[in-house]
Amino acid sequence: MSQSHKSGDEDSLGAIGVDVAKRLASPLIMLAVMWLIRISDFVIPIRFNGAGLRSWDFSHWYGIFTMPFLHSSWPHLLANSLPFLVLGGLVVADGVARFWAVTGIVMVTSAVGTFFLNEPGTVTVGASGLVFGYFGYLAVAAFFARTWSGRITRGIISLVVIGVYGSAMLFGVLPRLGHISWQAHLFGLIGGVCAAWVILKWGGNRKSQRPRAGSTGATSGTTTGTGDPELDAILRNLD
Repeated sequence: MSQSHKSGDEDSLGAIGVDVAKRLASPLIMLAVMWLIRISDFVIPIRFNGAGLRSWDFSHWYGIFTMPFLHSSWPHLLANSLPFLVLGGLVVADGVARFWAVTGIVMVTSAVGTFFLNEPGTVTVGASGLVFGYFGYLAVAAFFARTWSGRITRGIISLVVIGVYGSAMLFGVLPRLGHISWQAHLFGLIGGVCAAWVILKWGGNRKSQRPRAGSTGATSGTTTGTGDPELDAILRNLD
């Protein structure tokens, strides 16, 4: 009897571990691509940064998608790697699909703002727009949670994120001279806030209206979750 309980606990822990690994794979793969490109740029005598976002050059439209993966130097990549992984990991806790939705929205808004507000011909590279976008998403997510437990959980995460990264984010969006693209930072942040509003408020409401699979649990003998949509979104296994 005790062995069966122990086996069940181990299976549950194993399932959670697999779920966490699946979720973290998305930001880890993105970060790995950034590092592989930087290594290739260092080894091969080719400047990949030319494929970044070139302001007011509509023939370089693909820079919207290449900009976050390119970096001008090793210090540039190192400065973005840890916050990208930390904040991206917190975003992907909501689910892989939601992570990619946030990433897509932030990627587009950051690029559009940079494209039109920077000087014509300026090439912009770096993942900092995504970093600011993830920060914006996490900072306001508590306002769009549908349950009190979700608001409390997200509120704690928001306070921690703001406490750790808030000052850097504030100074990062202020216009200043130099080679730092405040445009990418500002519009990445705006994109993250918009993503939270669109995905958590509107997308979440539509999702909550759909009947849950296994709702007739009396006949199937299965459970559908904890009853807390926010907690279920974090703990459920990926299909």
